[in-house]
Amino acid sequence: MTHASFPTWPDSASRLIAVATGRAPADTVIQGGTWVNVHTREILDHHDIAIVDGRIACVVPDASHCIGPDTRIIAAQGRYMVPGLCDGHMHIESGMLTPAEFARAVIPHGTTSMFTDPHEIANVLGLEGVRMMHDEALMQPVNIFTQMPSCAPSAPGMETTGFEITAEDVAEAMQWPGIIGLGEMMNFPGVSNADPKMLAEMAATQNAGKTVGGHYASPDLGPAFAGYVAGGPADDHEGTCEEDAIARMRQGMRSMIRLGSAWYDVETQITAITGKGLDPRNMILCTDDCHSGTLVNDGHMNRVVRHAIDCGCDPVVALQMATINTATHFGLEREIGSLTPGRRADVILTSDLTTLPIETVIARGQIVAEDGKCLVECPHYNWPAKARQTVHMGKVLAADDFAIPAPSGANAVRANVIGVVENQAPTKALQFELPVTEGRVQATGEVCQIALVERHRATGSVTNAFVSGFGYEGPMAMASTVAHDSHHMIVVGTDAAHMALAANRLGEVGGGIVIFKDGIETALVELPIAGLMSDQPARDIAAKTDKMMQAMRDCGCTLNNAYMQHSLLALVVIPELRISDLGLVDVRSFDFIPVIEPLS
Repeated sequence: MTHASFPTWPDSASRLIAVATGRAPADTVIQGGTWVNVHTREILDHHDIAIVDGRIACVVPDASHCIGPDTRIIAAQGRYMVPGLCDGHMHIESGMLTPAEFARAVIPHGTTSMFTDPHEIANVLGLEGVRMMHDEALMQPVNIFTQMPSCAPSAPGMETTGFEITAEDVAEAMQWPGIIGLGEMMNFPGVSNADPKMLAEMAATQNAGKTVGGHYASPDLGPAFAGYVAGGPADDHEGTCEEDAIARMRQGMRSMIRLGSAWYDVETQITAITGKGLDPRNMILCTDDCHSGTLVNDGHMNRVVRHAIDCGCDPVVALQMATINTATHFGLEREIGSLTPGRRADVILTSDLTTLPIETVIARGQIVAEDGKCLVECPHYNWPAKARQTVHMGKVLAADDFAIPAPSGANAVRANVIGVVENQAPTKALQFELPVTEGRVQATGEVCQIALVERHRATGSVTNAFVSGFGYEGPMAMASTVAHDSHHMIVVGTDAAHMALAANRLGEVGGGIVIFKDGIETALVELPIAGLMSDQPARDIAAKTDKMMQAMRDCGCTLNNAYMQHSLLALVVIPELRISDLGLVDVRSFDFIPVIEPLS
């Protein structure tokens, strides 16, 4: 049964009533559990849940009146009955997996609803790519709701994407069955300055009665923030401190606090609830970006809830932030997010609310996972050749393409350098004095070279700059066609010849991530779909990802989840410095700045 054809509550109302009153038997009864009620924040012993047509008919102390000869009994044995977990903001492509394989990976972790923004594929394949993601999402046995991407490019004039998303595209997508709202509005200066295109996209969404997602990545909480909120975005996940969370909630936004593979923003913001005592209804837990290694080895939303609890949050409050709060925000509180009549029967059985072991997962009334194993099929979309042939470099690159010429006669220069910040999306704007050899600026010490290779229109262009913080040593290079959000090819390295090797290798395999060290390929993750995803199982991709991350460590990098840092270095809507195909961008002012300056 697809998401699109799942019976509505009105379609099932007569059967729900018949089962609840005992006039007809339930399809399934979960018997003898402890009901975690996220509406009232109560834990209620000795309750049963009767299910029919994939929806909850009733939750009562004794549902024996709902049991017929063919009713399936699931013995809860006193375990906690918890609503299936919801991820309020995420990008499936960050898992390097298609929606089907992402679903198969997270179902055993208790995630039964996801609110996904496929703006990665939108930058590569436009509206057609969004439709492919949307259609595969509808095929899954759990709920994958799609937000129509809002910003491709994320910052007009600052980068060149494979495709652009228009207000007309947004209006069209709002009619699709799986579209729940507008994806994160990353062009926050555009909103604050009342850009007509941004306003038209938000108007199309609001006119359709759907939710506008936010992305305010500036520390400025003055008039620019006020203008952004006035424009319509209803949530934000870019906060990094308690002040950010409080400011958003006070202005009527939902503060989405994230724990992804590299973003650790829960501990610093949840204190608005645990310390300041603000109303937790306006805070939502999410992941934003999780790669396959995290999904396989650490978990998904169950990991985020456990972390929130470890940070001092009451377990039931943490569960509210991952269930009913999320559902309410998107207008789905009558569909998902709680174990109450009429809602989809998305249930987790767990023996402990603090450590949250995910023992049994039920989605739409069917057991979909037990003891960490997915028990259902997750159907695949038939991805066309167009989606598998997206790396167009225009030429074979050479070391000279990665050279940065120095001013005539200079022995040294001052370089503007992107500074990586561990476990956070923002970077620092740094300056270093770098030496010049044979007329070329040299990366040295803690500074590496970074390049963006254009891969959408086969222009053959390479933009070069410098980055600090990875700690790479010896001749090496790492290249990736995952380069948020325009998804050209990012290459970071200590040696121009290695950078050319890495870039050309990705051209050969059609996208992915590769590392070369001392002239040898030490890791390769093939991502043939849009250069972003694989339709192979998560465990296989996770194994390759683990090898890739070990290869980064072998090159001297000790950063936590350095790959995520690498993939975001072209995200020109998060301060302070980023690289695009058009140059080095100072996101604080949205201006291009020179890579090198003469020493004064």
